[in-house]
Amino acid sequence: MKILSYNVNGIRAAMNKGFADWLAKENPDIIGIQELKAHENQVETQVFKDLGYNLYWFPAEKKGYSGVAIFSKSTPKNVKYGMGLEKYDQEGRIIQADFEDFSFLSAYFPSGTTGDIRQDFKYEFLDDIFGYMQDLREENPNLILSGDYNICHKPIDIHNPVSNKNSSGFLPEERAWMDKFTESGFIDTFRHFNQDPHQYSWWSYRANARNKNLGWRIDYHMATQAMESRLKSANILQDVIHSDHCPISLEIKEL
Repeated sequence: MKILSYNVNGIRAAMNKGFADWLAKENPDIIGIQELKAHENQVETQVFKDLGYNLYWFPAEKKGYSGVAIFSKSTPKNVKYGMGLEKYDQEGRIIQADFEDFSFLSAYFPSGTTGDIRQDFKYEFLDDIFGYMQDLREENPNLILSGDYNICHKPIDIHNPVSNKNSSGFLPEERAWMDKFTESGFIDTFRHFNQDPHQYSWWSYRANARNKNLGWRIDYHMATQAMESRLKSANILQDVIHSDHCPISLEIKEL
């Protein structure tokens, strides 16, 4: 089973750059999408339905902002929209699809790059989603939390760890949260298979950063330890360009 996660930085803009044709060729079983920046009725969704996907869309209340989705070839048993906390749910931060043998979540963690207020909001979100995922794992040990975490975990995950040590997304408190999350029993599936440097999933639009590969790895498929025996491979699809992010892939064994 092939699972993708992709921050498209506006699904309409990505579609104008060939996103639907690429999705048809890539043909994942499930794709989690972040930063939709659109409500479903603003998008020509029939193209995705024609590819065999069921669409589950959780936009932000604010137009042109945030939002997450899951497109799945198989029909989930249940879909949950949000965390049950209004301050995040009104921003369309997380959506969950429950399948027979695991649950998949597409999440868009807040960015703190616009200043202290949003950085504090990000820290609140990190605290809340940590507890939320621990509670969820009590109900269902088989979880995959995929999406844009807006955090580089370790120096290997960022092109210049020294100059970025005070940058939101690589702050000590954020990295400590990633330590806590992985130590609590979540596997960074890419690093499970790949320890190579210079593997990034986001590049600034400035300074020709993508062509120079001056990037950050901030997109993750995190799987619970109960899923470890099912993990087959994980990759970053750096050559796919519809966004300032690229997609990340995870293959798991079907039961």
